[in-house]
Amino acid sequence: MPRASGGLKASTRFRSFYKLPEKLCRHSDGNFLYYAVVCNIHYLGWAEGRVRLYEYEAKEILKARGINVPIGLLIPGHEQSTPIDSLVPAVAKVQTQRGRRQKLGGVVAVDSVTSALEIVQKMLGREIGGEQVHHVLLEQRIPFEEEYFLGVTYDSLARRPVAVFSDRGGVDIEEAAAFQPDRVHRLVINPCKKFRNYHACDWLCGLGFSGKRLRSLTDIVNRVVSMFFEYDAFLLEINPLARMADDNFVALDCHIDIDEDALSRAPLKHVENLSNRAEGTRRLTEFERRAREIDELDYRGVAGRVVECPGNLGLLIGGGGASLTIFDAVRDCGGRPANYCEIGGNPTVRKVKELTKLLVSQPNVEKLAVIMNVVSNTRADLVARGVIMGIREAGKDPCETIVVFRLPGSGEDECRKLLNYYGIPFSGRELPIDDAAALAVARCNKPVGNAEVSHGHFD
Repeated sequence: MPRASGGLKASTRFRSFYKLPEKLCRHSDGNFLYYAVVCNIHYLGWAEGRVRLYEYEAKEILKARGINVPIGLLIPGHEQSTPIDSLVPAVAKVQTQRGRRQKLGGVVAVDSVTSALEIVQKMLGREIGGEQVHHVLLEQRIPFEEEYFLGVTYDSLARRPVAVFSDRGGVDIEEAAAFQPDRVHRLVINPCKKFRNYHACDWLCGLGFSGKRLRSLTDIVNRVVSMFFEYDAFLLEINPLARMADDNFVALDCHIDIDEDALSRAPLKHVENLSNRAEGTRRLTEFERRAREIDELDYRGVAGRVVECPGNLGLLIGGGGASLTIFDAVRDCGGRPANYCEIGGNPTVRKVKELTKLLVSQPNVEKLAVIMNVVSNTRADLVARGVIMGIREAGKDPCETIVVFRLPGSGEDECRKLLNYYGIPFSGRELPIDDAAALAVARCNKPVGNAEVSHGHFD
């Protein structure tokens, strides 16, 4: 595992941020991203730009594509055509975009109409994982023989879609991958070639399936992969996929995450208020909304993915996935970030300027730290120009506002000259990320200027 600049292990930061066990984050080949893909672990960068469908919406898609789902009733719904007494014994499930509903009391078995109505009434309006419940799905309880996990997502390491299958359905796939990795199987998919039945059949044959089970599962895998591409999905997951006594299969639960940028062409006319969900279950603050508008000023680069925090140190961070590492390092040093923010992809000077101006104009922001990993496709001098222009337009002195400017890589020499002109010390590879974060926190409440040590070294 390569180490992030500054001695920070990416796997350690990744694990500490999500409270994950060590063995979950490291595969035998030393690659923690293996489990990030196999276990469908979404960290902040992956969650950006995706829209999750509710379970009942995802099941409508499965049903329309010929995959069996339980008979159910959405409460409240437009049409109450299915009588409740025909469903019991049933399962009442809150409709939220959060996972692990059962552990939070969002999935309850009911055995009578009376208990079903009582449970549904209790569920409606309550909060599950910070999200208010507006709908409950009441589904017929189906007896089954076995539970499987089937999903398709993206493998950032292979840079291709990957199908994931496990005979340990109904539980967290993370747990299965951590403690029984031999029971989690992957199939890397070539997006340039049509996925055909024989691809799924060969894969499932290798897992020991035969006869009717093989035919049924092959058909389901093929349909799921086709839907994954048709809907421009980040994730399509059926868990559990239940096997009945007659060797037919039923999708008892389903999650679909769709690329926000593909909503206009996705066949989702039956889904209401879909565009509003791009913001997630948490409403954007006015600060975050303005940052998003800045990012939409120009298609080039990213400069506007911001999460507001109640701190006093503004952060302009990014570079090869290092933004979370830097944010963590600032907090570990006792700093109070005023925001999480990432930039990259060589954003224009205007976008960086407007974002910087927005960051330092916040009444709680006292200083600004610009810390990035080694950049290649982002010009350091263009970022520096945008930062300085933004601070000046906000009516502040760049030399007094910037506590650390660490941005090694492309355009580094031009960046150094520009910063020196304004009396701002430039830091390159010689200053590890850990030390840059510590220096930013230490300087946050102290005057910054030419009298302080240049080149990013400690006093």
